[in-house]
Amino acid sequence: MLTAIIIEDLLDAMQLLKNDLETRHPDIKIIDTAQSVVEAAKSLRKQQPDILFLDIMLGDGTGFDVLEIFPDLKSKIIFVTASDEFAIKAFKFAAIDYVLKPYAHEELDQAIIRAKQQIQPTKERLNILKDTLSAPGKKPDKISLHTLDKIIIVNLDDIVRCESDSNNTIFHLQNGKKVFVTKTLKYFSDMLKPYEFLRVHQSHLVNLQCISAFIKTDGGYLMLKNGENVPVSVRKKTEVIEILDTMHR
Repeated sequence: MLTAIIIEDLLDAMQLLKNDLETRHPDIKIIDTAQSVVEAAKSLRKQQPDILFLDIMLGDGTGFDVLEIFPDLKSKIIFVTASDEFAIKAFKFAAIDYVLKPYAHEELDQAIIRAKQQIQPTKERLNILKDTLSAPGKKPDKISLHTLDKIIIVNLDDIVRCESDSNNTIFHLQNGKKVFVTKTLKYFSDMLKPYEFLRVHQSHLVNLQCISAFIKTDGGYLMLKNGENVPVSVRKKTEVIEILDTMHR
C-alpha cells in the first residue's frame, strides 16, 4: 500500500480529493492532511509519504515554500492547482505534470499512474515552474524539453527555430545543436506564440529575433542570422511581412 499526504488550503477541495482517493484508489492510504505551509512542515517532519498531493496557493505561502523546507523530499509530487491559463502555461514550460481543479476522475487516475512511474522533477525545473507562475506576463527565460531519454533545460533565446518531424519536433539551437522532442510542432507553436515565435509554414516555427531578411522570390523564404533558409507558406506571407514591418519601424 502507498501512503499519501494532501496539502490543500480549501477544506471542500481537500475532502473531495480525500473521498476520491478512498473510493477509487484503495491502495493509497492517506496518512495526513494539511491546509498551510506551517501544517505541512509539521506533518512532513514526522513522516514523508510515497505521494504528496500539493496545492500551489496556500493561505500562508505556496507549495514551493514547502518544497524549499524539504529539499531532499523523496515523495512523488502531484501538483493540484486551480484551472488557470497561466498555471497551465507554467507547468508546460517546466514539463511537470499537474491536475487541474475541478478535475475529472480520469485525470486524477492518470496523474497517480504517472506519479508511480516518475522521477522527481529537478530543482531547475521546479524553479522554471515557480518563476513562470510568479510573473505570468513576463517572457519565461527557460523551457524544459522532453527527449526520448531525458529532459533538457534550454534558454528560450537560444532557440533559433523548431521543425516538424511527423508527430515530433526538432529544436535548432544557436550553438548548432539539435534537440529531438516527442511532442508536435502545434504544441510548441501554441506555447511559444506569445513570445516572438511565429509559425511560418506547416513544418516551421521561427524565433523572430533570429530573422535577418524575408526574400520574396523563389516562393518566399526567410534568411536567418545563422545562414539557414526557411520556407514561408503562401497563406503566411502577408502575416510574416506585416510582423517584420512592425518590428523594424
